[in-house]
Amino acid sequence: MQVRPLDAEDPTPPFEQLRAQVATRVADGELPAGTRLPTVRAVAAELGLAVNTVAKAYRALETDGVVVTEGRRGTFVASSPAAATATATATAERYVAEARRLGLTRAEAVRLVEERW
Repeated sequence: MQVRPLDAEDPTPPFEQLRAQVATRVADGELPAGTRLPTVRAVAAELGLAVNTVAKAYRALETDGVVVTEGRRGTFVASSPAAATATATATAERYVAEARRLGLTRAEAVRLVEERW
């Protein structure tokens, strides 16, 4: 897995940018179940981040069920029902970001989802 650069101008904390990047790539199928993620140290070195920042992102991904850590074997994209939740979460995050960009209120965005349900 190649880690994409983070946006230094984005007010979103780096660990959250990394978490969202991986979750979105899993949701999009770009990182299929079983894909091994780079080590925390490798990602930290590649992005110029503190090791603890990357570790925080990996912990959040594990808590969300997007990845599983198998000790010394490494961290892998999960292949459980939690991955479907991660996919839905990443999709919802993209929708909310686009709705905000378009200037929709929360009520308008929810109404659109409910109408299409």
